[in-house]
Amino acid sequence: MSNFADFYRRSIEDRDAFWAEQARLVEWQTPPQTICNYDKPPFAKWFAGGTTNLCHNAVDRHLKERADQPALIWVSTETEQEKIYTYRDLHAEVQRMAAALKALGVGKGDRVLIYMPMIPEACFAMLACVRIGALHSVVFGGFASGSLATRIDDAEPTVIVSADAGSRGGKPVPYKHLLDEAIVLAKHKPKAVLLVDRGLAPMNLVEGRDQIWGQLRQQYLDAQIPCEWVDATHPSYTLYTSGTTGKPKGVQRDTGGYLVALAASMKYIYGCQPGDTFFCASDVGWVVGHSYIIYAPLIGGSSTIMYEGTPIRPDGGIWWRLVEKYKVSVMFTAPTAIRVLKKQDPAYLSQYDLSSLRTLFLAGEPLDEPTAQWISGGLKGKPVIDNYWQTETGWPILTICNGVERQPSKFGSPGKAVYGYNVKLLDDQTGAELTGANQKGVVAIEGPLPPGCLQTVWRDDARFLNTYWSSVPNRMVYSTFDWGIRDEEGYYFILGRTDDVINVAGHRLGTREIEEAISGHPNIAEVAVVGVADSLKGQVAMAFAVLKDASVLGDEQALLKLEGEVMKVVDNSLGAVARPARVRFVNQLPKTRSGKLLRRAMQAVSEGRDPGDLTTMEDPAALQAIKDMFQN
Repeated sequence: MSNFADFYRRSIEDRDAFWAEQARLVEWQTPPQTICNYDKPPFAKWFAGGTTNLCHNAVDRHLKERADQPALIWVSTETEQEKIYTYRDLHAEVQRMAAALKALGVGKGDRVLIYMPMIPEACFAMLACVRIGALHSVVFGGFASGSLATRIDDAEPTVIVSADAGSRGGKPVPYKHLLDEAIVLAKHKPKAVLLVDRGLAPMNLVEGRDQIWGQLRQQYLDAQIPCEWVDATHPSYTLYTSGTTGKPKGVQRDTGGYLVALAASMKYIYGCQPGDTFFCASDVGWVVGHSYIIYAPLIGGSSTIMYEGTPIRPDGGIWWRLVEKYKVSVMFTAPTAIRVLKKQDPAYLSQYDLSSLRTLFLAGEPLDEPTAQWISGGLKGKPVIDNYWQTETGWPILTICNGVERQPSKFGSPGKAVYGYNVKLLDDQTGAELTGANQKGVVAIEGPLPPGCLQTVWRDDARFLNTYWSSVPNRMVYSTFDWGIRDEEGYYFILGRTDDVINVAGHRLGTREIEEAISGHPNIAEVAVVGVADSLKGQVAMAFAVLKDASVLGDEQALLKLEGEVMKVVDNSLGAVARPARVRFVNQLPKTRSGKLLRRAMQAVSEGRDPGDLTTMEDPAALQAIKDMFQN
């Protein structure tokens, strides 16, 4: 079917037949007995009764035809290392890791928390977990001990896999002491900690608990660990994402639905063929890294590049050099990275042979038109395609599916609703559907969510219902918590969040988490954090704090010192990824007469916009003081 409109319509109106066809893109030990069980909305069970294994589909099944093809290409400009693992090599390494995990007590249904830098062992650990039917929970290596401890307590891992250190800008970023502190803070204690020693930072080992991977690996060089066949509905992993409360949500993903969704996306969205090279410049700590560094490219029989480093080290041409060297067919990164490259010498784009590159995909935060035009021009008209999705969905909601029918992109728009997603724009007050062009509404999805999306929130079905399916009046629909409009041709434009989650360079941060961290400083009486537009990162966190001791308010040096202390508190609690761009100290926070913080108004004046109707404000001077800060 070459017409996208018909293809999309069939995915909605003839759902089971459509997804039964897509299920043939992967290998099953037992074929699915039911395509979609939606007897208990909004909980969808995809491909129930079918048994399969993610690792088998990502590694083992390719050994017949492409055992000697590169599977994982690891490049670290931090440590100046490059290593290629063929599918045969990857198969052996994953079995070694699987044998080690089993020896440490990990079995089917157990959790393994992975707190790792961008090194091959992170990939081995993820694949080893799903190979033996365990669930992995990858935590971004930049998170501090407090955040890590909350995830340990929620996931209750049998084993934690980590490393001595990551590296940033050529400097080691030690992990082990953060992990040790997190385990002390956590109520749950793992049976073992498996550590990759990169030789970047010293480690104090805990006797009886800590194991060195290099030593354990030697014991299992010839390990033969078969794949554990699991039902399609068996959870494959959890991944924590920020919410409007302080407690992160554990997004729970299934096995079969995720497998089929990713296989189909490589064909219809990314247009990546077996043998192609796929370069996703993300991190395995984020959903993009799960789906498009590890699983989807390998499921599709491609070679995947795993990159440790920045886009400008050793220079602004490094990514283009990799495109030339490894003949990258499809590249995927975030608009923030392109905005960083935009500041580099434009000659880098013409210095390398980019003829292998067919398409550049961007996601993570809204793509602004100037950035899209700059990179499109630099790539001499090669398609630059935005795509919009979430940790919860695991793969794109909105984009251009050129693998079905070639369609033009529109600057500023991620594209149209993707097959399987019954996307609606709804009035946030009444729940009524907005069918006219350019009407602003909440971007929502009618159930059932397509394969690959979250099954539920880990161990918290009530939170799954209350968070995602209860916010739009009079309707049970999945809310993305984003405003959007749709033009006459069906292209969507995302306008920003409806809740208090902000998007910093593609990383979703809950303002409540940052506020709770800042409140830990002894001189902070009250604080509000809002997301403010930023030309580089899309948004940055801006904090406004009321002091217990206001005597320093007139002392600029004292305030700078205090701001540094508050930043350090956030670093220690959540990690540098959550650090606000600024902490502004005020006498009072703008509130309504009923005591509700006027976050939208604070955000508006911070961005130089009209804050709108303020008739319910208790004291207009509070907002005026913030406005003055940005005008001076």
